[in-house]
Amino acid sequence: MIKKIFLLTLLVISLPVIFSVTGNESKLREKPIKLPEPKYDSKISIEESILKRRSIRNYKDQPLTLAEVSQLLWAAQGITGPTGLRTAPSAGALYPLEIYIVAGDVQDLEDGIYKYIPQRHELICIGKGDRRSELSAAALRQPWVKNGSAVLVFSAVFERTTKKYGERGIRYVYIEAGSAVQNVYLQAVSLNLGAVAVGAFDDEEVKRILNMRTEEHPVCIMPVGKVK
Repeated sequence: MIKKIFLLTLLVISLPVIFSVTGNESKLREKPIKLPEPKYDSKISIEESILKRRSIRNYKDQPLTLAEVSQLLWAAQGITGPTGLRTAPSAGALYPLEIYIVAGDVQDLEDGIYKYIPQRHELICIGKGDRRSELSAAALRQPWVKNGSAVLVFSAVFERTTKKYGERGIRYVYIEAGSAVQNVYLQAVSLNLGAVAVGAFDDEEVKRILNMRTEEHPVCIMPVGKVK
C-alpha cells in the first residue's frame, strides 16, 4: 500500500511536466539527453558563495562542460527528495517554473534550445542551432546574452499556482523564480562561473524563439560563462 501511494504521488507531481513536454517538444523524436549526476558538496561553503556572489557580464571564450550545465540546472529546479520536492521552494509544491537552456558553446552538447526535465534530470532538444544572438536581440541587444557559453531561460505557467491561490499566486511565482535564480548564482560561484540575471526583454520575442506555449511566460534570462 505504501509503495502504491508513493508511486501515485510521483505520477501526480510529474503530470505538469508530462503535459509540458507534449506541448512544444512532441514534434521532435530525438532521444532525451541524460545529464551527469549532480554533486552535493564542493570546496566552497555556502557562506563564501554568498559573499562572492556578483552579477558577471564578461566571460572567457571557453566552453562550459556538460557537468557544469547539469549542476546549474539541478541548482535551479533539481529534485531533492523522493516525493519530488525541488531545490527552490514552491507554494503548494505546484512548481510553475520551466527551465530552458540555449546552448552555444557547451562540450558534448550540440548547439540548440533544450528543455530541462527535473524528474529525470534530462534535456529534451526543442530547437537546433545557436540562438544566442536572437535571444540577445530580444533582450534589447544586451551583449552578455550572446556572449555567455549558454543561457538559462526561466519561464512560468502562472495558472499552476493561481488556480489554488488566486491572484496572490502571481506573487508566489515570482518569489519562486527569485529563489531559483539565486540558486544558480550561488552554484555558479562554486563552479567558478559567472552569471547575470536579465529581466529586460521582449516577452513575445523570447516566447517565439523558444517556441513556448500560450500559457507560458518568460520571467528571467541568465547567461553563464567562464569567469575572466
